[in-house]
Amino acid sequence: MASISSPLTTNNVCASFSLFPPQTNYSKSKRRISKVSCNAADNNNNEDLNISKGNRRDVLIGLGGLGTAASFTYNPFAAFANPIVTNPKTCERPNLPAGAKPIPCCPPKIDSDKVNDFVFPTKLPQERVRKPAHLLTPQEAADYKEAIKRMRELSPDDPRSFTQQANIHCAYCHDSYVLKGSTAPPQVKVHFNWLFAPFHRWYLYFYERILASLINKPNFALPYWNWDHPDGMEIPAIFADRRSSLYNAKRNANHQPPVFIDLNWNKKDIDTSGDFADNLSKVYRNIAAVKASDTFFGLNFNQGGGKSAASGTLEQLHNTGHSWTGDPTDPNGEDMGSFYSAGRDPIFYCHHSNVDRLWTIWKDKFCGEDFPDDDYKNSSFLFYDENKNLVRVTTEQCLDPSKLGYKYMDVPLPWEFAKPKATTTKAQRLALPPTALNPPKLPLLLNSITSFVVKRPSKSRSKAEKKKKEEILVFEVALDKSKDVKFDVLLFWKDDPTKASPKNREFAGSFVNVSHAPSSKDLAVQYQIEISDLLEDLEADDEDNIEVTLVPRYGTVPVTINKADVVYQVLSSRKC
Repeated sequence: MASISSPLTTNNVCASFSLFPPQTNYSKSKRRISKVSCNAADNNNNEDLNISKGNRRDVLIGLGGLGTAASFTYNPFAAFANPIVTNPKTCERPNLPAGAKPIPCCPPKIDSDKVNDFVFPTKLPQERVRKPAHLLTPQEAADYKEAIKRMRELSPDDPRSFTQQANIHCAYCHDSYVLKGSTAPPQVKVHFNWLFAPFHRWYLYFYERILASLINKPNFALPYWNWDHPDGMEIPAIFADRRSSLYNAKRNANHQPPVFIDLNWNKKDIDTSGDFADNLSKVYRNIAAVKASDTFFGLNFNQGGGKSAASGTLEQLHNTGHSWTGDPTDPNGEDMGSFYSAGRDPIFYCHHSNVDRLWTIWKDKFCGEDFPDDDYKNSSFLFYDENKNLVRVTTEQCLDPSKLGYKYMDVPLPWEFAKPKATTTKAQRLALPPTALNPPKLPLLLNSITSFVVKRPSKSRSKAEKKKKEEILVFEVALDKSKDVKFDVLLFWKDDPTKASPKNREFAGSFVNVSHAPSSKDLAVQYQIEISDLLEDLEADDEDNIEVTLVPRYGTVPVTINKADVVYQVLSSRKC
């Protein structure tokens, strides 16, 4: 994985994303994960959580509205960590944004707390192939609709039911599971950290297996919304049929087929079809151009403590799909536009199927690497399977999808060659009147287009240096996470900032927040942008400072830039 050396990561280990007490100064060199007993008692109820096979050395996170959560109170100088176990019976109501109807996302009463460790099947059925939703055969589409229909017909108390499957996302994005005894704000998070990708992969796996069992077709495979290809950029037709079990009324009425998704959506007054060239450049920037694991996945659970967590480019790319699909007439963008309600829309799972596919492509085609850290690989989740058994799984077990019995249908990747071009050359920039820019006065309230310079620690690095360390532009952003927010980041831009688009190389990226659990305004997140190649393309690698322009696109709540800095991430050895 990549490691960060930055003032932004000093003494920031606290609050809602943290596995460590705020008094701890985190040291990677001393990070460890310890073996602990799984027969740990809940401090509040004095009830044992019986985990099969005794001891383990992982971070246990219960999921599905029907799971169990645990974490470590961490001291990097101690030999062992003490587990904090939350029994599913102690689940609290979700922490929802203003205007949301109160809903019970916690599990119904269950008969047993026994958990079985996941075991790979000794005999897999024929490998399941996840196909683009717009390329399903009539029979495949019929099977999918029938499976969702039967899932909807199950009792809401059934862990396989449509209601309980939707509650998975609600409970773990809106603070239902409280880690009793933690000295930091004690909620489990599966967004804005490295748990995003593995959590959702397991979520889809069990969802897919439940659907397959309901129609008695072991080879059933969940399709994916192929929004990274022009042929699949509109909402697939099977989701737009009002007579279908796949239909959801709470979607943006202006974004129905044949309107293309806009991966750079700015919530314009008049919605138009997305620009497929912009979309392809956006995917290129967030997938093909990313080298560091930290940048792609987000910061690790402990390093990304409450004062400074970070989502990766994979999650940032996916965020706009949520906001674009949700109903703008609802105060919180239900269903897809808010994480507590997103699982109620069947398209959510196909959206995430494509996200999971892009993770696979990043690794297989662009030499991306999963984190080697034990505290990543041993992080674990609990799901109910198709037989209503509570099963414990680890991140490490899902890193190779073939072991889970599925793969993705190969389709062309037009975004692979959609690298944006610079709008101006260095000579053209130098010919323009100089712009007087100063370092930002931080913290900076981002309520209008703002330009400033960020000093670089080093310039004109050698190819060998760049191969070892990626240059990263890092912002620490404070905001109300229950509100949708977007701002664009431009580098060395010399034209009207509102005209910049992903087709311009100066368009470095976009920070996009989708409504999830409200938080106190002092909590912040990091937004990271890899810039080594970008600076070369802009002929700016010999500059002492980076000219930055921030362009607010939507969000009526205050957004504050606490810090802006350039740091270096150490790149692990790559195969290419």
